[in-house]
Amino acid sequence: MEFADYREYMLGDDIRRIDWNLYSRFEKFFIKLFTDERQMHTQIFLDCSASMGKVSPEKGAYAVAVAAALGFLSVHNMDKVSFELTRGARSENPFGTVVGKQSFFRAIKSLENIVFEGDADISSAVAACPNTGTKDGITVIISDFLSDIDWRKAVDYLCYKRRQVLLVQVLTPEEADPLYNGRVNLIDSESGSLDDERNMKMRITNGMLAAYQEALSDLIADMNYYCTSRDANFISVRTNQPIEKVLFGELFKTGIMA
Repeated sequence: MEFADYREYMLGDDIRRIDWNLYSRFEKFFIKLFTDERQMHTQIFLDCSASMGKVSPEKGAYAVAVAAALGFLSVHNMDKVSFELTRGARSENPFGTVVGKQSFFRAIKSLENIVFEGDADISSAVAACPNTGTKDGITVIISDFLSDIDWRKAVDYLCYKRRQVLLVQVLTPEEADPLYNGRVNLIDSESGSLDDERNMKMRITNGMLAAYQEALSDLIADMNYYCTSRDANFISVRTNQPIEKVLFGELFKTGIMA
């Protein structure tokens, strides 16, 4: 048993769990909450590549806010949380396993200072993570999924580990509905230099914008279909959507929140 948090005493609670030291300070009854090995583990993989925040800081801030909100709901439900910051083919967990609200708020203060750079291979990072666990909670992957990396391998691996899976696609309004026209230079945010082959000079036409919209719709439909076929969950959100609408709207639809 491990101490996790306090809450106010309620009628019917075991009086042996009252913390009398807190009573002497606040003149209110609080009981200690503990966790054990059966506690669920919420694991949040946050894509920290350049496309998530280098050019659009509000996109990175939104992704961090989604991760923080999901993490808070987990610790509020007395579950464990870990944040896996994904860069390249690996992820880093700088905060360890977060248990309780005090540890959570300490982690969130550092999470706000994330630097988004480089690229991210989410599938490789998930497979290489040493603490994925088996049948002990939910894994959330937050990304724009706008890359050539095969995200399906991550879903299959997590399903093999019998974890609940949620993919959260974060897009800016400009990514969902671009307004470019005429001749433009398109610079890939994850490219190393202006000579990178991913950068392009092109003339944007209405037909190209329509093709982009169709390709994006196909991607979202494919992700939704594939996740459904694996009994996983997928939502696509825009950074101009209120976080509470995402949590209490989209997640209610998936059954993640009840």
